[in-house]
Amino acid sequence: MAASPEIFKVSLLGKENIHCGFHLSNYIAETVVRTLPAATYFLLTDTRVANFHLENYEAVFQRTIRSLGSKSRFLSRVIPPGETSKSREVKASVEDYLLDEKCTRDTVLIVMGGGVIGDLGGFVAATFMRGIRYVQIPTTLLAMVDSSIGGKTAIDTHHGKNLIGAFWQPEFVFIDAAFLETLPQREISNGMAEVVKTAAIWNEKEFDALESRAAEILSATETRSSPTDTRRTQGQHLLLSVIVGSISVKSHIVTIDERETGLRNLVNFGHSIGHALEAVLTPTILHGEAVSVGMILEAEVARQLGILSQVAVGRLTRCLRAYGLPVSVSDSRIASLPIAERLTVDRLLDIMKIDKKNSGAQKKIVLLSRIGGTFEQKATSVNDDVIRRALASAVRVIPGFPPAPVRMDTPGSKSISNRAMVLAALGKGICRIKNLLHSDDTQVMMTALMELKGAEFSWEGGGETLVVKGGEGSLTVPPEGKEIYLGNAGTAARFLTTVCALVRSNAPGAATVITGNARMKQRPVGPLVDALQRNGSEISFLELTGSLPLSIAANPTGFRGSHIQLAASVSSQYVSSILLSAPYAAEPVILELIGGQVISQPYIDMTIAMMKSFGVHVVRENDSNGTPLNIYHVPRKPYVNPPEYVVESDASSATYPLAVAAITGTSCTISNIGSSSLQGDAGFAKGVLEPMGCKVIQTETETTVVGPPIGQLRAIGLVDMESMTDAFLTACILAAVAAKPPLEGRELHDSLRPRSTRILGIANQRVKECNRIKAMIDELAKFGVETRELDDGLEVYGCPIADLRHGVNSGMSFSVLGTVVPSTILDEKRCVEKTWPNWWDDLTNKLGISVEGLELESSVSNSSGPLSSIVNPTSTMILIGLRGTGKTFIGRLAAATLGRTFIDADALFAERYNISIAQFIVKHGWPEFRNRELDVLEDILKTKREGHIVSLGGGIVETPQCRDLLKAYVREGGLVIHVIRDFDEISRYLSEEQTRPAWGEPFEVVVKRREPWFVEIATHEFVSFTKILNSPSAPPLWSGSGLGAPDPRRGIKDEVGRYFRHISGARLNYAPNLGSPGQRSYFVSLTYPDVTAAAPVIDQLVEGADAVELRVDLLYPKGYPNKVPNIPSRAYVSNQLAALRQLTSLPVVFTVRTVSQGGAFPDGAEREAFELFDLAIKTGCEYLDVEVSWNIKRIRELDARKLRTKIIASWHDWSGQMKWDGDLVREKYALAASLGDIIKIVGKPCPSKTTLLYILSKTEWRKREGAKPFIAINMGVDGQLSRILNPTFSPISHPLMPTRAAPGQLSFVEIQQALHLMGQLPSQQFYLFGTPIAHSMSPTLHNTAFTALGLPHRYSLLESAEVGHEIEQVLGRPDFGGASVTIPHKLTVIPLLTGLSPHAEAIGAINTIVPRAKNGRRELPETTALVIGAGGTSRAAIYALHNLSVKRIYIYNRTQSSAHSLSLSFPSDYNLVVIDSLDDFPAATPSIVISTVPAPATSVTPGVPGDLIPSKKHIFITPMTPLLRLAHEVSAEGPVPSWITVPGIAILLEQGYRQFEIWTGRKAPRAIVQNEVWRIYSA
Repeated sequence: MAASPEIFKVSLLGKENIHCGFHLSNYIAETVVRTLPAATYFLLTDTRVANFHLENYEAVFQRTIRSLGSKSRFLSRVIPPGETSKSREVKASVEDYLLDEKCTRDTVLIVMGGGVIGDLGGFVAATFMRGIRYVQIPTTLLAMVDSSIGGKTAIDTHHGKNLIGAFWQPEFVFIDAAFLETLPQREISNGMAEVVKTAAIWNEKEFDALESRAAEILSATETRSSPTDTRRTQGQHLLLSVIVGSISVKSHIVTIDERETGLRNLVNFGHSIGHALEAVLTPTILHGEAVSVGMILEAEVARQLGILSQVAVGRLTRCLRAYGLPVSVSDSRIASLPIAERLTVDRLLDIMKIDKKNSGAQKKIVLLSRIGGTFEQKATSVNDDVIRRALASAVRVIPGFPPAPVRMDTPGSKSISNRAMVLAALGKGICRIKNLLHSDDTQVMMTALMELKGAEFSWEGGGETLVVKGGEGSLTVPPEGKEIYLGNAGTAARFLTTVCALVRSNAPGAATVITGNARMKQRPVGPLVDALQRNGSEISFLELTGSLPLSIAANPTGFRGSHIQLAASVSSQYVSSILLSAPYAAEPVILELIGGQVISQPYIDMTIAMMKSFGVHVVRENDSNGTPLNIYHVPRKPYVNPPEYVVESDASSATYPLAVAAITGTSCTISNIGSSSLQGDAGFAKGVLEPMGCKVIQTETETTVVGPPIGQLRAIGLVDMESMTDAFLTACILAAVAAKPPLEGRELHDSLRPRSTRILGIANQRVKECNRIKAMIDELAKFGVETRELDDGLEVYGCPIADLRHGVNSGMSFSVLGTVVPSTILDEKRCVEKTWPNWWDDLTNKLGISVEGLELESSVSNSSGPLSSIVNPTSTMILIGLRGTGKTFIGRLAAATLGRTFIDADALFAERYNISIAQFIVKHGWPEFRNRELDVLEDILKTKREGHIVSLGGGIVETPQCRDLLKAYVREGGLVIHVIRDFDEISRYLSEEQTRPAWGEPFEVVVKRREPWFVEIATHEFVSFTKILNSPSAPPLWSGSGLGAPDPRRGIKDEVGRYFRHISGARLNYAPNLGSPGQRSYFVSLTYPDVTAAAPVIDQLVEGADAVELRVDLLYPKGYPNKVPNIPSRAYVSNQLAALRQLTSLPVVFTVRTVSQGGAFPDGAEREAFELFDLAIKTGCEYLDVEVSWNIKRIRELDARKLRTKIIASWHDWSGQMKWDGDLVREKYALAASLGDIIKIVGKPCPSKTTLLYILSKTEWRKREGAKPFIAINMGVDGQLSRILNPTFSPISHPLMPTRAAPGQLSFVEIQQALHLMGQLPSQQFYLFGTPIAHSMSPTLHNTAFTALGLPHRYSLLESAEVGHEIEQVLGRPDFGGASVTIPHKLTVIPLLTGLSPHAEAIGAINTIVPRAKNGRRELPETTALVIGAGGTSRAAIYALHNLSVKRIYIYNRTQSSAHSLSLSFPSDYNLVVIDSLDDFPAATPSIVISTVPAPATSVTPGVPGDLIPSKKHIFITPMTPLLRLAHEVSAEGPVPSWITVPGIAILLEQGYRQFEIWTGRKAPRAIVQNEVWRIYSA
């Protein structure tokens, strides 16, 4: 017999009626039957719980009833799960069942389930027979700690949740923690929200445990326990303790205030806003998830009112995140939902009006005052404007003046906080860090150090003090497959790169992987990694060379140390990274900084000073004159943690309140920041504000600034901010309103503007989370402030405040401008969270500046429309890019393709000045070269604005005036193409190319400086993908024939032609079948992590497709398995696009599918997604799939600059509740129609009845006048019918694909076969007319293609000596699809036809009969041609040559009269010349020779054709004639093949491919057809 379970009892309302333990089913049955005797025991549950537990509970209760000799009966009822069951209708159905079963008041209702069942069942118990006894058996954690405790029962109405109900206490509540072992992790997290809530309002000690032991608590639910074993793991004891503790608090509160008159309000912390969120998001978002967000927003309300500290908000946020709960509506689980767009501030406030806690119209919210306590012992009245500010995503700053004087602190320094955590974690002993910055970045650092098991962290003093128990340099490789995710925390990424190199392990292959978001994957760490690699560390770049993610190998000795050389001209954080870890290297470190001027020396000095505080003294070498050298000596010595370390206030943040004082003419004092500060930004007051006219008083520990009268700030003139780079943002804001000229001696004599501020020394700000310099220029422009970008900074031209216009901006610094400029709006309220999360509250509460919450309109006003509308198709196209990218090669190809003139600007420079560029620079220097280069550019843009393609030198962007000229050219409709090539390939090329002038600095430095300028200027990008990806699936017909080989660069040339024709509009590369009446269109979805792997089978994969979809979210470098969520780097995606373009000329559908929409891209990574969308537009992708769940404003902005790209506005509904004829689908259709060129709606499989509605409604919508192309499909196997019936851009797969992109996806062949079976694709008959045709390859060609594509058609021979009744009958058959025509019917069949194409009319003969005709045209450079023969084929050859712009065509035929007759049948502008003999050719050797004479009738006299074929040209000849073989032999005589020879069978194939495409609307599967034809032909 099983041992009795251990029971923990909790008292409620004076009775110990809450019993907690593990595996309590027997205990529950015996307790209920013994203590609650009844005629009937009725168990109510839902289908989910019933599947797991009903059978066991029925058996246990029946057995217990029998064993106790009871006559009671046991009934059960199962209802559907979910919130929809908590309704009047379901309640009535349960009551009717009880009445039908003749139940009386002598009934005990047993409610087993989650909160829905508990609330519903409790309300039934409260009202049935005016009240019966009942028992709660909660099965979810949420129900255990919340809804089952306290006797609240209710149902929902359409007005809101829990509005009809009663207080009715259960007789018992049985908490069986074993139920949790069957719950998914999300349900556990859902319940933990209430556990955290209870601790937050009542018990700080409990909160501390929840905060520090989250991993243990969560893992306890993953361990299965045995009902026969009463022993519990430590984690299970902890879990039960947490549950009992939370229940105890709520029981205590309920006992005091059962009817919720005051104190019981406290358990509604987070619920006022949480219920409003839940009302909109139900059922997708769970109750605990909504309450979690509500807790943070209500905590921010308390912080806004000055009641709660940011430390408490930060702790609450971290704790909830630790349990996997969302903490804001921007969380991807919420933001990605289509319904989330209904979370408007006004709607939430309206829902909050109906709340039981409210007093009339006054809303009440539970306000925390600290962790473990509330402001009042009840809910507190809060005004709507306060709630609005917490809910709003944007804010408006109201101009005003701070009260004088202001004295305040700022948050702890982020730079010092991160360094202090690393030092304390590596050190020995315990260190208490005070004034630590509580932000996302510091949380990332702490989490990473914990994942490396480098230290233990805990909190004291209500979270004010971080207690670090150092690990003394002992670090552990994370579990296999675990990556350390650093988001966009650049400091953490760089510091931890070297920290991870310290990790020691003897395990082979052990490595630590650190990664980040898409922006982090672009930020540089290359110089740091290079230095560590040279030092012996094994570090690999997993994606883009020079950036995260990194794999850092562990070894038995760790970081080697000794002499290290490091390039420090990009970031001082590289230096600090090595310095911080150096004491734990195997050998003492000598760090030598190389590669030019060191960036941000003050931050290096900060690191050294802090290392000294932890017991390690770094020595910097001096030269003989005492001048410091860039060489540092670090001893091998462990850190010793000081008992306490106080983090300085953040000097960068301090610039904002000081700037407010400066701009408003008031006074502000910042404590804990003074002249003795470790931070360079502490010099901002003296170095920037004082020259602007402020009075500055600075002691060692504090700084006071008194601003001049408002409007009297001075421009600074020249200021070098290299020592305080982060403060340049604030300096720019003040410079914008500097209405007075600089002080005497600070004027800029080379500036035409008297109020100029020139900020230098900030080049590193281009490689932060964004290009901050460009961002500042763009944002200032919204206010009407003029600026000029410089190589090392920027100039700002001040103007009076009254001249500024208001704007919508991003960036914390613009809140300073908002104090004097009306209606300044910050559209990203949470931009402050990295450094000063409570800035808006401090701005109001401490600086006296009012801030309003604002909800921006989702639409974009005053849109300028698509850029494509202003692009001039004939405008000159400018190529820019680094030296060695292939601009000249690509430019020449593009010019030949478009018939334009190519200009190499470098060659033009050399021609103009009669000297090479290298010699010019040696003679005159770089500055003078740049001036002359500017002159050349000005001349090009003035005199050659149309009809050219121009390649500019790689350094053109170094000159600001050149950049301005190019930007102006773009604004006027010009195209600027940034040519990109792999950096390693460029380096190899440049190392071999010695004719160009040397840069005088490392290549990497040049790249980092110029790349942002290229990106900023260019309208387009072209990747020079030089890797040859030839597909072996389609061997050329001439392979092995001794007739030469094709140009291996043909793919590159074809792609250059396609790309430039498309972006210029000369020939758009859209899918022709898309939107064409009666035509079906498809795109094939590539699911390769690396598309180059598709090269061998690409021809098969795209069979039947009109376009190819690049699933960007599935891309992962080097063929590694894809991981979810996945953000591929921009560079990798760009390279993949280029590879795909070389493999196929089909249009590309660029798709970034999010996790919630069935893909792998993170739902919350909006900025990263739109960066990739921008790449799609710039690279000329024909189609871009954009989910309408993204920010509508950003989608409209994207649409306004989409150039030639068509947007597919898509929406996927995975709920399983979607109705094609429902309001939601109509709403999404209208939204997608307003955002995109093509509409795409995808639903989860619907019932068969809905499939009929799908067919009817979609047909109706597609027939509407002006309707856009509409993709409408269902998912899964049940949705395959919709994929078959959908006529527009149906996504397809292929059996050779590694995986299908979506469930239920079909291949092209499968769809065609299904259409045929359904009668939607009738079979057609195709023929070859003529004689003799018995050995024709045409049936093989076409029937092979029909079979390969699953088309039900047939191609047959119809041989006849004349055009008679039989052919006439065939032409009139309803299943006639088309025919090929050969001799002798090319002329005689014409009378049977209703019309001829212009081509056929010009030729006077036909070879193809089709239902419709299409025209095409290609051109060749000026050339001549020779046609041998005078029959019908010769006529076609002459017509084709004329269409290729051949200037003169010679005709030779043995029968001269036939040749003359042929010549006279064409117009005079064909320039036909009949020649008598090949011996005396009248002009230069022809470029093209076409022989239409059968091979047996051909003879070649030795020596004669040698004069005819002397140079590299093109020749098209019928099968292996003597002339063809001679051409090959002559070609072989020279060092380079001089002729490209093509057998006649290849011409037949090309004709057949074209016929097939005209007849079917599909491209023929060339590889399969060619192989089969060649096999039979060669047999």
